[in-house]
Amino acid sequence: MGLETVVDDIKDEARTRAEEITEEAEKDAEETLEEAREEAERIKQEERESTEKRTEELREQEISSAKLEARKMQSRERRDLLAELRADVRDELAELEEGREEMTRTLLEGAIEELDEDSGVVYAAERDAELVKNILGDYDGFKYGGTTEILGGVVVEVSGGDVRVNNSFDSVLETVWNDSLKEVSESLLGEE
Repeated sequence: MGLETVVDDIKDEARTRAEEITEEAEKDAEETLEEAREEAERIKQEERESTEKRTEELREQEISSAKLEARKMQSRERRDLLAELRADVRDELAELEEGREEMTRTLLEGAIEELDEDSGVVYAAERDAELVKNILGDYDGFKYGGTTEILGGVVVEVSGGDVRVNNSFDSVLETVWNDSLKEVSESLLGEE
């Protein structure tokens, strides 16, 4: 065997070994590439799921915020409607003509009974001054004390001012309003 044959054998062996190394490297590269693809797909899937979860959470927050804002708006509108109704009732009471004398007389009698005194001072709305003075002609011991800022009715106090009964339209409205607010709200706004 000659030197050329040995060199050829070494070259063949080197070529074979180079091809094996190349095939092995390509196989390793393909496996690494496949692992990288799988890892990239896993990361994309996790990000997609995370994004969907965040999106759903944000959507739920937006829905909750919108519902809360809607409830606030409803509440404001309800308050405004009730305030408007109350103002309308106050205006009607202030302008009431029919039955005003009878109501004033009833409120005066109730205040006198509540005081359980034989004398006192009676205050009235400016527009009812003459009416109250005329009614007081039927009540010995009670005198007219002047006007006060009320819609109608009377404020009666014992002489000396220690005890006062407010039987004004304002106080009656306040009591009726507070006692009936739930029913008024349900009736007017259809709430339960």
